Amino acid sequence: MTIRARLLLAAAPTALALALLGAFALRAISELGRASQTILAQNYRSVLASQRMKEALERIDSGALFSATGQRERGLAQQAEQRRAFETELRVEEGNITEEGEAEAVGALRRDWDGYRRALDECLVRPSPSEVEACYFGDLEPRFRALKSGADRVLAMNQDAMVRKSDRARREADDVRAWMLSATLGGLAVGLLVTWSLASRAVRPLAALGQSVEQFGSGDFAARAPTRGGAEIAQLAGSFNAMADRIEEYRRSSLGEMLQAQLAGQATLDSLPDPVFVFAPDGSTASLNRAAEQLFPPEQRAAPRIALLAPALRDAIEAVRAHVLQGKGAFAPRSFEEAFRAPGPDGERVYLPRAEPLYEEGGGIVGATVVLQDVTRLHRFEELRNDLVSTVAHQFRTPLTSLRMAIHLCLEGVAGALSAKQQDLLYAAREECERLQEIVDELLDLARLQSGTIQLDLEDVPAAALLERAAKAFHSAAAAKQIALETDPLPCDASVRADPSRVQLVFANLLENALRHTSAGGRVRLRAEERDGRVRFEVSDTGPGIAPEHHERIFEKFYRASDAGPGGGAGLGLSIARDVVRAHGGEIGVESEASRGATFWFTLPATQSS
Repeated sequence: MTIRARLLLAAAPTALALALLGAFALRAISELGRASQTILAQNYRSVLASQRMKEALERIDSGALFSATGQRERGLAQQAEQRRAFETELRVEEGNITEEGEAEAVGALRRDWDGYRRALDECLVRPSPSEVEACYFGDLEPRFRALKSGADRVLAMNQDAMVRKSDRARREADDVRAWMLSATLGGLAVGLLVTWSLASRAVRPLAALGQSVEQFGSGDFAARAPTRGGAEIAQLAGSFNAMADRIEEYRRSSLGEMLQAQLAGQATLDSLPDPVFVFAPDGSTASLNRAAEQLFPPEQRAAPRIALLAPALRDAIEAVRAHVLQGKGAFAPRSFEEAFRAPGPDGERVYLPRAEPLYEEGGGIVGATVVLQDVTRLHRFEELRNDLVSTVAHQFRTPLTSLRMAIHLCLEGVAGALSAKQQDLLYAAREECERLQEIVDELLDLARLQSGTIQLDLEDVPAAALLERAAKAFHSAAAAKQIALETDPLPCDASVRADPSRVQLVFANLLENALRHTSAGGRVRLRAEERDGRVRFEVSDTGPGIAPEHHERIFEKFYRASDAGPGGGAGLGLSIARDVVRAHGGEIGVESEASRGATFWFTLPATQSS
């Protein structure tokens, strides 16, 4: 028997159970439908007839009153129409006797109607309205009430019957629901049990074949599949055994060992979660792992080419690949800021590129390996940290302003006279508040720079004017620390395309650092020169200098060198300066050696002064 036939046979019990349940459900629904139709057919028409008889009787009675009050013609016209209506509905009721006792009630109703009709005719022939009125109240009204009570009795009898039948139908529906639930669960259990048993027997040969394949895949190359079961399974097992024989024979050859090494290497690459590209010396793609394949469109994964990638991915990979293949050595990112955004298989991702050269035995480069480290989570943490810093800085501003104002008022004597010791303590507190205010301002400036809310007001500014303004702003601070603040004359008449207020923020951070780390009697010098279409500005000091190991990281946020000493800021000034310079399209750096001072420099695009 084939696998298809066995699976169909295994599904047959469940299908049979579903068919039986469907038939039972259809029969139950039909029974409930007939019950509803019975209620409508047997009682609803009688209820409707009783209500209409009551309405007609009310109008007949109103016509009699019209006659008693002198409106004889109107009364007679209304009575004639309503008599016919009452008689019609009474005949309908007489032809729809369905309940026990209903025939007697309808017979009594017929007798009362006949008596009421005769009495009504006798009253209407009275010559005067007063006699008609006396007849109405003496004879007609009691008959009217009795007749109306008879119609109410028939109405109530049929309404009660409808309620009883509805309750019975509801109980039957509940019984059907319980039977349906029991039958469904029972049929499903039996069907699943039989199906599971038959399916297990059908796939047991497949399980044996799968176990053999698993053993073979785990390294037991002597494992072979049993060739029993259906025709398809036996054929599949035979094909597997033949393949296993060829693979085992192939493994014994040297070519098989090379292929095994290659497969092991590819498996290692595929196990890495980050995209990995291996390039040949000519720049073509030699190999890549599964994570890298996911970066290509599905239709291009069979023959992936770097040119098919998103522009950001393509440019980053080509840059680091060229760096390695041109003999410049390994490429390692200097900071997290070299990461770039690019579309990934599950949305936008942030990658940090790395590259290593592949060498042959003679030392020549035979390829390059590029790894795109996925730092999306780290980038999100960085964004959260920046948001937190910005929020905290905003929250600090208001209480800090109040604290500064309170200290200022105390020093002004608003709260009373202060002793010399109290004044010293308050002056120290005010200095610390000013220092804290500077840190808060730096945090807010950094947050605005990173969010892009600060717009540059670019204009052509003479470089000499920028130097003069920066020196003038810090002349008093330098004199107070007995430090010489010098400005070298500009060797040429040059101007820059910049936002003067933002450039002064860069000078302020560099000069504050220079004055902070320069001892009394030292010197801080400002100078500028034009180079290759750019103006290079320098701030030099004679302080302790900066060790080379700090040069790469000193412009990072919150980074402070271990020898920065107390009294410094939060490690944000140089980061803010770097962001402002980069926003202008310039560069910033430091040249320093330990114990030999430091020179911070930055460049801005130059414009020819008119």
